[in-house]
Amino acid sequence: MARVTDRGMNAKANGKEQRMNTPFNRGAGVFVGRITPNGERLMYFRYAPAPNKRKEIPIASYHPKGTNGMTLADGYAKACELSELYRSGIKDLHKHFEQMREREKAEETNRILSNQKAMESEALERLRKITVRQLFERWASVELKPQVQADGHRIGRKDAGVYTRQQFERRLFPTLGDIYIEDIRKSDLMAILDKVRSEGKRRTCNVLLTDMKQMFRFALTRELIESNPLDTVTKKDAGGSDVQRKRFLGTDELVALSKKIESANLSKRTEISVRLALATGCRISELTIARWEHVDFENRKWLLPITKNQRSHTIHLSDIALQCFKELKTLREFDSSLEPIPWVFPNHDGDGHISTKTIGKQLADRQKPNLSPFQGRSKLTSSLILSGGKWGPHDLRRTSATLMAQLGFSNDVIDECLNHMMERRISRVYIQDRRELQQAQAFNALGQRLEELMQEKPPLSNVVELELKRA
Repeated sequence: MARVTDRGMNAKANGKEQRMNTPFNRGAGVFVGRITPNGERLMYFRYAPAPNKRKEIPIASYHPKGTNGMTLADGYAKACELSELYRSGIKDLHKHFEQMREREKAEETNRILSNQKAMESEALERLRKITVRQLFERWASVELKPQVQADGHRIGRKDAGVYTRQQFERRLFPTLGDIYIEDIRKSDLMAILDKVRSEGKRRTCNVLLTDMKQMFRFALTRELIESNPLDTVTKKDAGGSDVQRKRFLGTDELVALSKKIESANLSKRTEISVRLALATGCRISELTIARWEHVDFENRKWLLPITKNQRSHTIHLSDIALQCFKELKTLREFDSSLEPIPWVFPNHDGDGHISTKTIGKQLADRQKPNLSPFQGRSKLTSSLILSGGKWGPHDLRRTSATLMAQLGFSNDVIDECLNHMMERRISRVYIQDRRELQQAQAFNALGQRLEELMQEKPPLSNVVELELKRA
C-alpha cells in the first residue's frame, strides 16, 4: 500500500475508498491517510489495542496549506505523539482518552462547584459583614417589634424600640454606626458607656448597656460575630449597681399634696392624672396611653390591653377613680372631622397620646427650688415639694400599694391589683385566678382612704409662693 504523501492525499476522488499507510517502527502504530468516495481527505493513527484487533484515532482533515484542516507534516507530527504514547505502555488509546475526558469533566465539575462554593461563601461573608446600624435594624425588626403570640401574650417592646433607637441615634451611631460589627471591640463600647456615666446619667448608662448586650447577643446567636464584646461587662462596670427606690408618700404628704396640686398651675388633665394614678396604682406610661374605648363607666372597669409584663389587666374603678374619668371626659376634644379623639390624654395635634414622660416632667419642674425655670415652663418650681423629698409618678404607684397593705390586704391581692407577675414559675403556670373580687375590694378601700386623706386639712405653713406674671 502506498505511503502517505501530499501527492497521494491530493489525488482525485474516484468514487472508491482510497487509503495510504506510513508505518512507524514495529509495534508503534501506523500513520494513515484516507480519501473517501465523495472526496473527503482525512488523517488517522492506527494501532492494535489487542492481538488481531485494530482501532483508528482521527487526527484531522487534510489540507495542503492547513487552511481548512491540517497539513500533512502537522498530521504526521500528531501521529508521532500518539505513537509515543502507545509505545509508553498505553495500549488502548481510546480508553485512555475516554478516561482523560472523564477526568477533565470531573475536574471541570469540581471547578464549577468550587467556584459556586466560593461565590456562596463570599455572599455569606458579605451578609455577615454588616455595620452596627444595620445590625440594629435587623435586631429591631425581629426582637423589638411588638407581636402577639398564640397565647395572647405580647413579645417585643411596647414602644417598638423607639426609646432604644433614640438612645442609639444619640450615643452609639455617631461614632460606631458605620463600623462593621466584626471590628467592634469592648473598648469602643466602654468609651461610649464611660461618656454617659461621666454625665451623671447612671441609670441611662445601665439601660444602654443592657440594650447593647442584647443586640450583640442577637448577632452572636446568628453567627454574625464570634463573640459578644460585652459578655463580661456588668452594670457595676457601667452605671453602677441599680439602687432600688423605696420612696412613697406618707399620709401627711398625701394630705398636703391634695392641696398643693390645686395651686401648682398644672394642666387640668395632669392634675387629675395624679389622683387617678393613686386610685388605680397603674404605671404612668399605661395611664398616658389610655383610650376611651377601654373605659367602661357602667361596669366600673378600665381595661389595660398593653402592659409592661405583656398581659392585659382590668382595674376596678372606685368612686374616686370613676370620678376622675368623668372629669377627664368633660375635657374630651374632637378632631378636624368632628370625631371624638380616642385618647384620654391626647397630644397637641390630637393624633395620638401625650408622651409617657410628659406628666413626670411637669411634676419634676415643680420640685426644683434652686433652679431657674426653663423658658416656657412653670415658674412655680417648688410648688409640689413634699416633706419626704423628691417624688415622681412611680412613687404614686408605690404609695397605692403601701396604702392597700396598711388596709390589711394580702401581698398576692396587691400584686394582682398592680398587675405584678407571680415570681415562682409553677405558680404562674398553675394559678390562673386573678382574684378579681378581692381586687375590687382593695381598690374600693383604697379609693375610700384617699378620699378621707384628701378631705383633711394640711398643716399650716407660713410660706406662700406666687407665680410671677410675664410682662
